[in-house]
Amino acid sequence: MKRSLSWMNACAWMLPVALLGGCGGMVGDEVEPGFEDALAPVGEAASALLAPPPPPASGNIADSTTYLGPLAIGSAVQTSFTTSPQYYAFGLQVPSHAQLKLEVTHLGSSNGLDTSLFLYGPRDASGANGSYGVTPVALDDEDGYGSLSRIKVVSLEQGGDYLAVVSSASGAGKQFRLQADCAGWSCLPSPAPTAPSTAALDFLELDVASSIQAQLDAANGHDGVNSELRTFDFGWPYAGEPSLDQAVKEALKQGYDYRYKYDTGPLTLTYADFFGYMVSFYRGLHPEILAEYGNGTEAVQVRRYYRTYQTGPNGDHWDSLFIILFPQSHKVVVYEQSMYEI
Repeated sequence: MKRSLSWMNACAWMLPVALLGGCGGMVGDEVEPGFEDALAPVGEAASALLAPPPPPASGNIADSTTYLGPLAIGSAVQTSFTTSPQYYAFGLQVPSHAQLKLEVTHLGSSNGLDTSLFLYGPRDASGANGSYGVTPVALDDEDGYGSLSRIKVVSLEQGGDYLAVVSSASGAGKQFRLQADCAGWSCLPSPAPTAPSTAALDFLELDVASSIQAQLDAANGHDGVNSELRTFDFGWPYAGEPSLDQAVKEALKQGYDYRYKYDTGPLTLTYADFFGYMVSFYRGLHPEILAEYGNGTEAVQVRRYYRTYQTGPNGDHWDSLFIILFPQSHKVVVYEQSMYEI
């Protein structure tokens, strides 16, 4: 059962430590300019249709594909589909703790080609030749140019023999070019290249860990608060670590920029400082996030944006957006925390 408490009675024990100091003068009373935009519905892209190879009775997806040979990381291969549908496979030798980027590139691929891209593995020792299984570790339909496919980044802790599969349901007579690149960690050359000034992070959204989502859902059952959490993977094929500014720039593009653009003085925090800004109901997430997404030694950095607005005479809202960078684990967690008058 939800607790039914007035805002004034609840204020003292609901507020984050960093915001304590009296409910009356904590925030301004003006309505945030442009807040009406936040009420507009956000469109959702239609789900793309994949063309996966049919799972064979053997349980090894390689048996449903045409194997065309190995593909070295850092190289590309070009070939043509001869029938529809068709499933071409390429072997990839991947070191442990590596990040890859796979793309059916615009350059070298036919106009109007629609592809799907899958990565399976690593191959195990079952049977005479081992098996890649039938469940891909990464897949994409049309994140690339037009209807071409791109796996922006996939993080592979386990090394070994992987299988990249390019398919098309209607590609007969059309050619494609598949490029395999290292996106980070152990597959980088030594020394790794220096990041250019224009280097940007390319996010891939991940499912939130089930234990963290369960805690979040439980805390959201309380009156006067609501929080959401999203997690992202990214590659970094350069020497050193990405900056918090680079992570923030990409994170704000994920649907947050229009809501927090009026905060011109966001705070930069340590991960320990972040705890003090969390509403008490959510503080159990603090160690869980660090354990799930960090490596235990990296210097985790946090950027905090804040806004306040009204939706009526008794409709005060206080929102905080925390962008949390794990620079060595190549993860970004975006945690948005809302408090509202009840």
